Amino acid sequence: MPSDTRLPAAVRAFRHRDFRLFFAGQLISLVGTWMQSVAQSWLVLELTNSPFRLGLVSALQFAPMLVLAFFAGALADRLRKRRLLLVSQSVLFIQALALALLVHFGHVQYWHVALLALVYGIANTVDMPTRQAFIVEMVGRDDLMNAIALNSAMFNAARIVGPALAGLAIARWGTAVAFYLNAASFVPVIVALFAVGAQGRPRAASGRSMAHDIREGVRFAVSTPRVALTMAMVLAVSGFLFNYNVLIPLYVRDVLGHGAEGFGLMMAMLGIGALGGAVALAALGRERPPVAALATPALLQAAGTAALAAVHTERVVVPLLLLMGFCGILFMAGSNSTVQLTVPDELRGRVMSLHTLMFAGVTPFGAFLMGSVAEAAGVKAALLVSGGGGLISVLALLAWWHARDRGSPLATRPEGGSAT
Repeated sequence: MPSDTRLPAAVRAFRHRDFRLFFAGQLISLVGTWMQSVAQSWLVLELTNSPFRLGLVSALQFAPMLVLAFFAGALADRLRKRRLLLVSQSVLFIQALALALLVHFGHVQYWHVALLALVYGIANTVDMPTRQAFIVEMVGRDDLMNAIALNSAMFNAARIVGPALAGLAIARWGTAVAFYLNAASFVPVIVALFAVGAQGRPRAASGRSMAHDIREGVRFAVSTPRVALTMAMVLAVSGFLFNYNVLIPLYVRDVLGHGAEGFGLMMAMLGIGALGGAVALAALGRERPPVAALATPALLQAAGTAALAAVHTERVVVPLLLLMGFCGILFMAGSNSTVQLTVPDELRGRVMSLHTLMFAGVTPFGAFLMGSVAEAAGVKAALLVSGGGGLISVLALLAWWHARDRGSPLATRPEGGSAT
């Protein structure tokens, strides 16, 4: 039950004790995760000086989504979500500690980073849909959209602090410190998971196979027009636009002429913009966002990415990164809210795993593409491909949506409800 109904509307999800505990643990952990993200990218460049290999590590980190996302979603609907999160967070702790020890003792090689990126990807594939499905069990449907917005604010507050701290730490003490701090940051979230009362109980056993469960979730997503459109837009935006770990370090080094500290600060600018977008979203109502609220920020983010190819000074780059961060989180949090407020509870884990697949599973292809373009033609060409591809894809989906509304009898079909 909510412990305090007098909180402002923008933070109303904090009425729930479990959510407050989970939020606090996740905030600390995410600062460490962003530190590791920056440190890992910089480590790969130090080891190989290869944009292609940097893109390959990013691809390996997200590749497990392609194979395991549906299985992870079905697992989240069958097992206690709290227990599943404890396992995934523990694996992520071990992965970070292993990377820290390898760097600290001077034994790290490129294949170590690649292998541990793959381990991270496997654990994260289970963690992401389970964590997203667990939120509604802590706050209920009425406060779900606010909790998603607050989670986005938390994610991007960490995105500001983490890269900036990582840049400073790498410049002064080396990459090992960033990896050690990330390993330590998993302790608070594991403690918080032991403390929360919500268990994330699975749905009642149906006796059906896991393959049947997976098909049921996919069928719901494909046959529900708003969910299908949202998933397709997430696929396009993630594939073309969310490749910052590949493009930004190259842009900072090759165009702006800065080192690790500058990379961390530029990533922090993306985080500041995204935090502003999350705060704006948290102040909105509880209703599902309209299509325009997803399409507009996606188009602006694409335009900002392409525009980076034409600028060379921080006074222009910083506002562009702030805009890209702001629009990126409006789109991603809005798409998450759209799906979560449409899907029935018994399908939540499976449908959110599909959302995770569209968001993170396509990233290997985007990272591989952008790394390859940057290696062959330079980072400016990669930025143009990134922004242009995102712009064309979102416009094409909007054209399909409006054509469907004009010509299809399905335009008035009700959405959500039963999964059968």
